[in-house]
Amino acid sequence: MNPWDIAPYSVTPVASLLTRCVASGVLSQEDVDSVPREPHVFSPHLLEAEQLITMERELDKINLEMELLKLEKESADVTHKFYLSKWGCSMYLRRRLMKPLCQTNLPVEADLHRYVVEVMRMVVEFIENLEAKISTVRSIPTIDDSMSNLNNGIAQLLAQVTEVERLSKQILQWRSQNSSTSINDITT
Repeated sequence: MNPWDIAPYSVTPVASLLTRCVASGVLSQEDVDSVPREPHVFSPHLLEAEQLITMERELDKINLEMELLKLEKESADVTHKFYLSKWGCSMYLRRRLMKPLCQTNLPVEADLHRYVVEVMRMVVEFIENLEAKISTVRSIPTIDDSMSNLNNGIAQLLAQVTEVERLSKQILQWRSQNSSTSINDITT
């Protein structure tokens, strides 16, 4: 079925207009039914306009098909199997050339191998020490807290040292007093 043709079961603009006229009371259903069904009843201009619209639709359809055929012709050599197979082979070859034969080789000139070995040793050492370096960097913001804790600890230690010195002096005084009293007791 042609999509541009008016379907026999679709409502035409004339039928829609007549339905609205009957619904509003301008015409009665008997008036509409009494109209003869021959095509020459309506104005010849209306028939010409309908034919012109139909021909324009067909012309638009043909123009669209012609544009599609032109586009297909222009893109046919790009999408042709011959060109696509060449393009696919070149892409596959490029991908193969970009991928190394094994995953461990490095393209380094022979006279630079010893430097590469040194650099690799340095990289391994750096990776081994990386965790210690990261923990050091993370601890930098807490250095102030650590220093204040250390100062507090030193102050407490000094206070305890002075207390121990005072107590040791007291003990020495008691000993000297007790020893002098005990010597006096012994001599008397």
